[in-house]
Amino acid sequence: MMKRLPIYLIAALALLSCKEQYTTYSDAEYVMFADSISTNMVQRDNSRFKVAVASTVARSYDRTFGVEIVDAGSNAVEGKHYRLLTSSVTIPAGELAADVEVEGIYDNIEATDSLGFKLRLVMAEQLKWDLYKDSDMTKVVMYKSCPFDRNTFTGYAVLTSLLLRDYPGENASYQKVIYTEPHPTEEDMIVLHDCFYNGYDITLTLHGGNAAEPKVTMESDQVLSDEASVFGQILGDNHILGESSPYYASYFNSCQRFVVLWLHVYVEDLGTPIGTVGNFYNVLEWISDEEAERLKREGF
Repeated sequence: MMKRLPIYLIAALALLSCKEQYTTYSDAEYVMFADSISTNMVQRDNSRFKVAVASTVARSYDRTFGVEIVDAGSNAVEGKHYRLLTSSVTIPAGELAADVEVEGIYDNIEATDSLGFKLRLVMAEQLKWDLYKDSDMTKVVMYKSCPFDRNTFTGYAVLTSLLLRDYPGENASYQKVIYTEPHPTEEDMIVLHDCFYNGYDITLTLHGGNAAEPKVTMESDQVLSDEASVFGQILGDNHILGESSPYYASYFNSCQRFVVLWLHVYVEDLGTPIGTVGNFYNVLEWISDEEAERLKREGF
């Protein structure tokens, strides 16, 4: 897992002394990448990103260091998947940090790609901090983020549901083809017809305002089915209710056209809680009309 060293922590660590030798490092200068792994989103209209470099101390003069690409361990191709916009980085006088600028080439990155390359700081050996191995290097990872459009998530979709696996009701499988369309009045909301059980529609809201957090929510108290046809008995008011789980994040992917929905299922009796059925993982994957027709002919 990526470990980021905050600048204040770097400075604090530099003040630690070796008890055996009574040596202090209050003015020791080390320069390093702030992250061992830098993960970056590449968007069509925002394809540039920055990789942070940090120093343990500030100096009264500018400090410039070379930046080179390390071929080993890289699967991204310079000039095809990305461009390094500068071959050096300068920490200004009085500052503790600076950034290496990179541009991802959006059109050459596939929706399913996870591309990475390594960078190394070119500097004097005494500036490398032996306390952290390869602190002069970082792995830069890029992934594609497509523009959000609600219509990407309309039409036919394949639902794979652990709720249907555990409580199939009239369904013969835990997978089914459903039809979705935009909500007629609510922006960024979609209607999923006969979603989990036939005769019961639900709605989802896709929050596309923050590309780094493509969140999905489902309003509370939506009726998924009646209890009798699914459970074989009535525990509450004969309604199985659902909402997005408060324990697990639901999200969407515009490039790959899927939604992950963590569904909290529960039962009430005229507003009085009876009990929780569980939290169930579900995936919706949008397909073409032709693929939907083929699956229907095959009895999917």
